[in-house]
Amino acid sequence: MAKPASAGAPTMRMVAAQAGVSAMTVSRVLHRDPGVRPETRERVLAAVDELGYRRNEIARSLRTGNTTGLLGLVITNLANPFHAQLALGAESVIAAHGMRVVLGNTGEDVQHERRLIDDFASRRVDGMIVVPAGSDHSHLRPDELADIPVVLAARPAAGVSLDTVLIDDFGGAHAATARLVEAGHRRVGFLGLSTSVWNINERFRGFTTALQEAGLKVNPRHVRRNRPEVAAAEKAARELLATTKPPTALFCANNLNTIGALRAIGAAGKATAAAATTAIAGFDDLDLADMLGVPLTLVSYDAQAIGRQAARMLLARLTHNQGKAAPPPQQTILPTRVVEYGATSG
Repeated sequence: MAKPASAGAPTMRMVAAQAGVSAMTVSRVLHRDPGVRPETRERVLAAVDELGYRRNEIARSLRTGNTTGLLGLVITNLANPFHAQLALGAESVIAAHGMRVVLGNTGEDVQHERRLIDDFASRRVDGMIVVPAGSDHSHLRPDELADIPVVLAARPAAGVSLDTVLIDDFGGAHAATARLVEAGHRRVGFLGLSTSVWNINERFRGFTTALQEAGLKVNPRHVRRNRPEVAAAEKAARELLATTKPPTALFCANNLNTIGALRAIGAAGKATAAAATTAIAGFDDLDLADMLGVPLTLVSYDAQAIGRQAARMLLARLTHNQGKAAPPPQQTILPTRVVEYGATSG
């Protein structure tokens, strides 16, 4: 049934009449009360859709002190496909619970992160999922945020105990580097990000441990850090390929570094034999990896699963905040797997 032209904005009472229930039942459905029977819930939601009913969430929260239905998502690099996938995973769970995501990008700038989180808190978001930047996370303490629940994704916080979803950064990097060593590579270089990024440090630790277990030493001349963008990674890879006795393989700490290394090898491949025989292992999936025609080993995982799990943990915290006893902060570590494309022998 379409909304009558003269009716103006639909009201909760109109939804109740359409569904054949009371206004209180409509309110219970919109507040996700588990006590409402499924068939009743379906009738009410159908009436909401048919009438185009929308609650004025901000006005309602100001009147009642209840929730706004908004959750903040703070990421470090919107240009990185990893963060886009994480956001999609989080949004899929949050939307299924009738809530909405407000997105902010920090660019790995801690001060910008602080401003974003203060802004989200002032807008009365019900909770936040944060991929934290830097190493000072005191602004994420519950007492700093008026007990707005926060869940961390991809990186833990320093000095703050919060629910956290991680991937097996150390194990994935270790396994991928070990594959390069098993393929015969003895000079393996590293391309990565700043030492202030926790998960990149874990990946570097996995890289060095795999070499050490094989009786190999990390050559400092073959290590390049603080390469957050593709262009910087490409430049660093070109430098490595131009050294005396260049590495025969590179481990790249994230997908942007891997793309930079691939570009460097592609540009130099016809000019130098070293470039033509350089294998790459990288953390994160790449589109069309199977069609690139170069030896490539990737650490794969489900980035959307990180967002989904973080959203579930945040929703659980919101439930606890509504009266249930809250458990201590939880940490979930999601698995990785190594996928090989082409030959990797050195």
